[in-house]
Amino acid sequence: MGLMELLSTRAKWARVTALTVAGTAVLSGFAMVGNAYAPTGTFEAKMIGGEVYVKASSVTKVLGGSGSYNAKTGTYSYTAANPIPAVIGKVSPSVVGIIGKPLGYDDRYALSHGTGVIWKSDGWIVTNAHVVKDMAYLAVVTSDGKEYEGKRVYYDEKSDLAMVKIAAKNLKPAVFAASPLKLEVGESVIAIGTPVSFTLRNTATTGILSGMNRSTGSDYKLLQTDAAINPGNSGGPLVNLKGEVIGINSMKFVSDGVESLGFSIPTDTVRYVIQHFFKYGKVNRASLGVELEESWSAIVGLPSSDPLTIKNVKSDAAVKSGLKSGDALFAIAGQQVTSLVDVTETLKAFIPGQQVEVLVQSGGSLVTRKLTLSAG
Repeated sequence: MGLMELLSTRAKWARVTALTVAGTAVLSGFAMVGNAYAPTGTFEAKMIGGEVYVKASSVTKVLGGSGSYNAKTGTYSYTAANPIPAVIGKVSPSVVGIIGKPLGYDDRYALSHGTGVIWKSDGWIVTNAHVVKDMAYLAVVTSDGKEYEGKRVYYDEKSDLAMVKIAAKNLKPAVFAASPLKLEVGESVIAIGTPVSFTLRNTATTGILSGMNRSTGSDYKLLQTDAAINPGNSGGPLVNLKGEVIGINSMKFVSDGVESLGFSIPTDTVRYVIQHFFKYGKVNRASLGVELEESWSAIVGLPSSDPLTIKNVKSDAAVKSGLKSGDALFAIAGQQVTSLVDVTETLKAFIPGQQVEVLVQSGGSLVTRKLTLSAG
């Protein structure tokens, strides 16, 4: 996707790979309060006249930062340490730039680039599928400036995730947050990537986690952030203040007058996809074997508990289960579903060939059907 197209003033969802032309630590003194870092520690102190007096040098020793006493005013001024530089320093060695020649371009100077995150120390890198799907002659550049030839090994367009392999050892893998993710809207996040130009590798931007469980423009739920995500940031990490990758940056909303609307694939989905890559060589995705339609409320984004409608029964297993066109689908394996994203998220727990129960309304009656899942 070209840069000029990405920057179109027409409102649209855009993958944020960039097309460019060549030439153009440990956080001492901070602890989690909820899901955000706040200063905390144990200080030297004395009780005098019913008041607790904390030794000023103890504050800076425990929390870092700096302080000064003004004898004239009898006041002490303290400036807290900033954990963000430490997080960037911790994560940046695990972030790489990916550049290559997009298929169909004859101009030797036309290059497509994005970002990747080191998954394993022996050269496995996770990035977006749309970054590498149509990229030839991949080159991967690590944060220390070393260049490697990259090989696209796996990619999955439905999740927009891919794996690239380079012949390297002793790389520094990123720390990915544990599943299920425990996040709070409003906590600080950092995006690291290669925006606009390949010369801008390991650019860091900050913001907050603006929202969770977003479904716009994706088959799976996404994280929303106001941290700047620009063309070329695709495949880079979204990081919390513990230095953990909580998402892989994938897309932004591009429109005249719209700012700071970026989206990341949460690590729950990243782990699911990579596990399937290594176990099956692809995402061994399960399907109900039916074509579904969302309710009007779900399509326009209204709060809804409306079921999905089965428009077409495609697999033999779905026919055998008794599912029919026109049935209303309420739940899969006991989980209520009201959108297509709900369906794909629920089916992440299964593989083809497994059996699930689905709750449907058929002919005016609520019934439970047993269904063998097909390949999706």
